[in-house]
Amino acid sequence: MPTTQKWSITEDLTFISNPSKLHNHQTGYRTFSDEFYVKHEKKLKDVRRALREVEETPLEGLVMIDTLQRLGIDYHFQGEIGALLQKQQRKSTCDYPKHDLFEVSTRFRLLRQEGYNVPADVFNNFRDKEGRFKSELSTDIRGLMSLYEASQLSIQGEDILDQAADFSSHLLSGWATNLDHHQARLVRNALTHPYHKSLATFMARNFHYDCKGQNGWVNILQELAKMDLTVVQSIHQKEILQVSQWWKDRGLANELKLVRNQPLKWYMWPMAALTDPRFSEERVELTKPISFIYIIDDIFDVYGTLEELALFTDAVNRWELTSVEQLPDYMKVCFKALFDITNEIAYKIYKKHGRNPIDSLRRTWASLCNAFLAEAKWFASGHLPKAEEYLKNGIISSGMHVVTVHMFFLLGGCFTKESVNIVDEHAGITSSIATILRLSDDLGSAKDEDQDGYDGSYVECYLKDHKGSSVENAREEVIRMISDAWKRLNEECLSPNPFSASFRKGSLNMARMVPLMYSYDDNHNLPILEEHMKAMLYDSSS
Repeated sequence: MPTTQKWSITEDLTFISNPSKLHNHQTGYRTFSDEFYVKHEKKLKDVRRALREVEETPLEGLVMIDTLQRLGIDYHFQGEIGALLQKQQRKSTCDYPKHDLFEVSTRFRLLRQEGYNVPADVFNNFRDKEGRFKSELSTDIRGLMSLYEASQLSIQGEDILDQAADFSSHLLSGWATNLDHHQARLVRNALTHPYHKSLATFMARNFHYDCKGQNGWVNILQELAKMDLTVVQSIHQKEILQVSQWWKDRGLANELKLVRNQPLKWYMWPMAALTDPRFSEERVELTKPISFIYIIDDIFDVYGTLEELALFTDAVNRWELTSVEQLPDYMKVCFKALFDITNEIAYKIYKKHGRNPIDSLRRTWASLCNAFLAEAKWFASGHLPKAEEYLKNGIISSGMHVVTVHMFFLLGGCFTKESVNIVDEHAGITSSIATILRLSDDLGSAKDEDQDGYDGSYVECYLKDHKGSSVENAREEVIRMISDAWKRLNEECLSPNPFSASFRKGSLNMARMVPLMYSYDDNHNLPILEEHMKAMLYDSSS
């Protein structure tokens, strides 16, 4: 049988197999002193005082909120930030003054990010009589960067924001070659990694340098961010040990030799999605279903015969231990582990939140296997489906529905009939993230992790449907579809909606994680993901 070469980060199995290395690492998580926590608490009080002081200075308040979010320490100050944004929202809905482009764009973006459905027509003030953005804006680099960032919050039909994105990105691309090194780096960073579509934790380390010297309170925020990173690293390191112990105890790596053995990589999804340190248990639990998405994917891609895969899918649909009798031994091991872990997670959710989600959880596994089986049949027969049919199935086979359903129930707090129905039905937020993931994966120039299995791509199906179309045309269409999926996701996160703020943020972070997870280089490695992993887990803050 073929073997699969995976995930090049050497620290993965080294740290997993040698937990003492984590304990004795330079950020040793057992060494925090009382003095450290006293100092940390003082920094929190200093920032709260600074937040109160900027209440009467709208622009400075916006900049401070933006800085807190970019440094990834805003979770400490949700009440204060919420109150400041409410004031900003009232300002935006009354007589909207013709402030400069930077202030209007930043206010719009921060309010939209928080779920406020503020209208895009606030940008009409910056257009001429012909409806084009005014030429005098072309030298306002700070304003153009903020306008481009704001345009990333667009929803379907907001032509003015599409125009804003084209206008600002064109001018900024020109400026990026004509500025000093520092300014050029800021411009390129905004174009390549706009805040709304990037992980704050991934961008924070660079932002430490980008915001120096702007305001008196910046140093306090940076000092708090450095202290926070050390604490958060220690929490993540503890969680890795829990995940690795769980994985080792399950023994699946020994039983299933050909599937991926990447507990650290699996953990990085919930680490990226649920950034609030208080969600420690939720991050560990969410890693478990994510691991099985990868394992079952490998079984379908490179391990099982079509007959075996049909039997396995039937067993998952029936969800009974007695249904495994006809399965080969390796599938029995996988199904038994999946069955046990799903029930364990459901029981933990029931104990903590008072609702038993087992029906929703098992249905999502059945949907995933059904989608995997459909793909296996297509490609075993050499028959490529229509692009639309491929994508409809591929949204489910991405595994994102499994992740969001588990995350929704693990977070608790918002189990209305409407919210449960939406997550159960592969609809709304889940569908948009899954579309982003599936199309981004298919767009990748390097074959996913050099796997020997073959599972097609949207680009291939598109070219088959559109005879004479070029690969470049197909890729442009995929990029447009990813942009449209982001617009739908933006709209689904606006208020009112039936989901908690934690679930919405976790869902957005899942979409933001996609570029890191699929940024393969020519050697099938993930250098950007490796950089992020080291920064979040092992590097000392600078």
